[in-house]
Amino acid sequence: MVKGKNELWEWTKALLIAIGLAAVIRYFLFAPIVVDGHSMMPTLHNGDRMIVNKLGKPERFDIIVFHAPEQKDYIKRVIGLPGDTVEYKNDVLYINGVAYEEPYLDKYKAQVKDGPLTQDFKLEDLPSDHKTVPEGELFVMGDNRRSSKDSRHIGTIPMDKVIGDTSVVYWPIKDIRYVK
Repeated sequence: MVKGKNELWEWTKALLIAIGLAAVIRYFLFAPIVVDGHSMMPTLHNGDRMIVNKLGKPERFDIIVFHAPEQKDYIKRVIGLPGDTVEYKNDVLYINGVAYEEPYLDKYKAQVKDGPLTQDFKLEDLPSDHKTVPEGELFVMGDNRRSSKDSRHIGTIPMDKVIGDTSVVYWPIKDIRYVK
């Protein structure tokens, strides 16, 4: 009888420890997310399942997940960091006056025949009216520039709204990949 109680207690402890570890990992380290929509095409597809890394600090061109003003989580690419000027001219990204290549957009740019993929703009011409990305905030854009609600519409994103970055698609199995 005592052996049965001890064994039950050991299994209960192991189960509680496993649940506790899973909760800590999920809450503080990694979390799953499902891509909802087409704003990150062709890089990410509607329904892709990804792992969000909650550790570290977002860097330029990282794909991040954040709490958007609409009480929904968005997934976008970091374009501007605090203090940066951001401008698009003739379908070329300029950050602090320096032109940047965006190889993740090459597929879409090749398909577009009726004008640029990304319309010209300067950061100060957008609703936020900033000349530079404010301290503690990020300027983000979706890869599907013609169909993305991003910082051009909702403004810059405070760092405290960022959940984490993501770069691994784990589902569907046929599409498992590392994205950059």
